[in-house]
Amino acid sequence: MVGKLLMRGMLAGIAAGLLTFGFAKIAGEPQVDRAISFEQKADAAKGEPPEPELVSRATQSGYGLFTGVMVYGASVGGLFALVFAFAHGRAGRLPARALSAWLALAAFVAIYLVPDIKYPANPPSVGDPETIGYRTGLFFLMIAISLAVSVFSLKVRAALAPKLGGWNASIAALALFVVVIGAIQLALPAIDEVPAAFPAVLLWKFRAVSIGMQAILWTTIGLAFGAMAERLFDTRARAGGVRRPRVA
Repeated sequence: MVGKLLMRGMLAGIAAGLLTFGFAKIAGEPQVDRAISFEQKADAAKGEPPEPELVSRATQSGYGLFTGVMVYGASVGGLFALVFAFAHGRAGRLPARALSAWLALAAFVAIYLVPDIKYPANPPSVGDPETIGYRTGLFFLMIAISLAVSVFSLKVRAALAPKLGGWNASIAALALFVVVIGAIQLALPAIDEVPAAFPAVLLWKFRAVSIGMQAILWTTIGLAFGAMAERLFDTRARAGGVRRPRVA
């Protein structure tokens, strides 16, 4: 069963990758081109020679972008399927589609949105090349912290549910998550390496596109995988002679 779920997760990830690539190509690449143009003009104004282009811009925005997004989508889809396989049956009586949708929403928030609030995506020409390792480390640290706090909040909810009820326990766990994440983000070092002359509108559009790409990716994975997983469970139930209740 896990193998079949893994295959469906990767297929959902590939479908998500295709949609994400289309959105990135239409909405994201023009912002990248503008950021690169700003960097080139800034270098020319300083009298610095242009940096050698190891990979052509056409390749980067075409085959490179497509390959990167598709590999990422398939990998994330596979990991999502494994998490779903672990959670299924342990998350109450949620049907496959509902569980998949909730897991995708939680993943989008914990893996991308929370870290992005503290360390948002930056276009080319923003950021000191010498601090890229430091900035990347902080971003992945924020992801790890976000996931850990998410798991801790779920455990708190499970402990409070018998006393407060499911709804009140969920609110308490969510409040705990927000407070802890907020305190940690305030404690972590801030990074602001945006050049003073960089267009604010371009920066905003780039970051909005980044959020949109992740939203498309996780929404597609959650919905597509949920539909395929439900169909798989229904097929197995019919093969075993068991009628599974359908949820509208």
